[in-house]
Amino acid sequence: MGLTTLRMNAYGTLVNRVPEIREKYHKMRDDQTSSWQRPLAWFYLGVLNLGWLLGWRPEGAAAGRGMGRDTRTAKRLSAKGGVYGGGPAESVGSVRETPERLAQRLSAYDVISFDVFDTLLFRPFASPEDLFYIVGQKLDYLDFRRIRMEAERCARQECLEKKGHREASLSDIYDWLEREAGIPKEEGMRVEQETELELCFANPYMLQVCDRMKQSGKRIIALSDMYLPSESIRRMLEKCGFGQIRDCHVSCEYGCSKSDGSLYGKLMQKLGTGRYVHVGDNRISDGENARKAGWDSISCTNVNAAGKPFRAMEMSRITGSVYRGLVNARLHNGLQSYDRDYECGFVYGGIFALGYCQFIHDYAQGHGIERILFLARDGDILSQVYRLLYPKEEEAGRIRYVLWSRLAAVKLAAPYYKYDYFRRFLFHKVNQGFTLEQIFAAMELNDLLDGLTGAAGPGGSTGERLMHAGLSLKKEDTLTDRNVHTVKDYLNGRWEQVLAHYEDQLEEGRRYYEKALDGASRAAVVDIGWAGSGAMALDVLVNRVWGLDCEIIGLLAGTNTRHNAEPDMSEAQLAGGKLISYLFSQSHNRDLWEQHDPAKGDNVAMERLLSSPLPGFRGFFGPDWEARALTPRTDREGKQAERIQQGILDFVRLYQESGMSRYVPSISGRDAAAPAYLWMEARRGQTAGEDIQCVLA
Repeated sequence: MGLTTLRMNAYGTLVNRVPEIREKYHKMRDDQTSSWQRPLAWFYLGVLNLGWLLGWRPEGAAAGRGMGRDTRTAKRLSAKGGVYGGGPAESVGSVRETPERLAQRLSAYDVISFDVFDTLLFRPFASPEDLFYIVGQKLDYLDFRRIRMEAERCARQECLEKKGHREASLSDIYDWLEREAGIPKEEGMRVEQETELELCFANPYMLQVCDRMKQSGKRIIALSDMYLPSESIRRMLEKCGFGQIRDCHVSCEYGCSKSDGSLYGKLMQKLGTGRYVHVGDNRISDGENARKAGWDSISCTNVNAAGKPFRAMEMSRITGSVYRGLVNARLHNGLQSYDRDYECGFVYGGIFALGYCQFIHDYAQGHGIERILFLARDGDILSQVYRLLYPKEEEAGRIRYVLWSRLAAVKLAAPYYKYDYFRRFLFHKVNQGFTLEQIFAAMELNDLLDGLTGAAGPGGSTGERLMHAGLSLKKEDTLTDRNVHTVKDYLNGRWEQVLAHYEDQLEEGRRYYEKALDGASRAAVVDIGWAGSGAMALDVLVNRVWGLDCEIIGLLAGTNTRHNAEPDMSEAQLAGGKLISYLFSQSHNRDLWEQHDPAKGDNVAMERLLSSPLPGFRGFFGPDWEARALTPRTDREGKQAERIQQGILDFVRLYQESGMSRYVPSISGRDAAAPAYLWMEARRGQTAGEDIQCVLA
């Protein structure tokens, strides 16, 4: 066996055998340009392989192999507080001096240099090489990202052997790709440069810094270790608002780089004497090496490094990278900090609401839905996101935000769902400290309470049961497992009287939904979950009680799970397509179905991500029932809900502005769930026991 063969076999075993090891190794090795640095890279490779043998797995290695709780990140979130325990918001740690102050400091120099990528410009990805996924999508080339990274490594090695440096150009890289992979060079270069130009966006902090330096008269340049030609980078800077930076210097055009420090000296020779300063995010290339060359340096935060410890990793590669890249760019650019409620919406609720609305739209388009009804109150922010994503459909009047609640549904659908009426009003409240007076008030049956507490007299059937059971009920008595059946029997014996209390509301509801449906023959009813009772009760009323003749399909974020008392409650409707779930059900994303636990606060946490400042809807009664339900609260919880909603809307806007909706048009329920479940894991124990489903609330 020759030396070359032995070397290739060792390389294949130690580097290529595990993709995660290969990627981590080359991220380090490509920055080691001196011969004395190679042993460090070899040592690092040995550590990676030893760790793998001992069971270590890098972050994200399990992506797409099933979603477990990301406990590493969840523990970090809990430790730092934030929206979980009253500590500082995540963005607080990255706020830096004002742009005015930095511009003033920079004005003391003759030449002000800025790093380009991750300093002036951001990409909508957590890792820069993930842009190659989109290039490969455009080129219709499988596994392009990996091959493109291999091409760059090989082109740098060839450049070192031929020219004595590793600063390969884009042309060199595509020479290799055309020769080894069959990708036409000119087409590949054009597509990659177009994609870089299309997707890059400005760092808002640095944009303000540069705007304030326009009148300084100082020489402002861009300096980048990069394979792209300077003209391509100049176009990107101009597109993003940095048009005043016309002087762009790129390592591949000089044959030297910031990473080995030689580019700084070469530029000083070219530009002449004076005071130089460089601003960048890399501690070595932009910091230490600049100072060694006689420049001053000012560091800025690498947004993805700062945000990485707090981001959900259990996501698919492209969607996960886009999500993390956009969130990190917003929270860690240094321009400002945000409050915890805003971050809750932006970081955890935004992608959930975005993906869910995409799912709703796709279903409506594919199934002939004429009207989409977003049920209060979760539907408040969902309807806003939907309008933002699909404004033309709102103009056509396709969607409605409609008033509905579990309380209203239980009362109005009582003629058909009698069992559910007693289950929710009585049996779900047993031994929870609710008095009979509270129970009857919630049912709006105050006038019937006297008959239960003795006014009916011992000769009546109720009195006989009470005496036989040895009970003597009073209004202030609590509902318990000993008296609940007596209460139920009492109401059952007066069932027509019970239903008569809701007749006016039933008629008012008919008029309201007749207007909302406006003659539609097929409608989708959107709710967060969990049993689908809101949609099913509305279906019964619309078609069996009111006779409006409109097929109702319930779209849910998630269903009851194995931890519910009635886990199979909606299985027949889910199996038949009457109910459709986005995140999970028994038949899809079953592991989420098994781990989602209402008893640990998971339902509450999910519903809080879709908070609304609007008050709870109690029913179609009173002359101003609609105005009351549509008037936002001004209390603390109302203000918090407004901030959560603002965060959600800002994330959706940023996603749209990034241009990624053209390449990732649908976010899967699994990906949308990952950040939300990370948040829920950190909050577990804080929301357990909160009864969000209580119809008395």
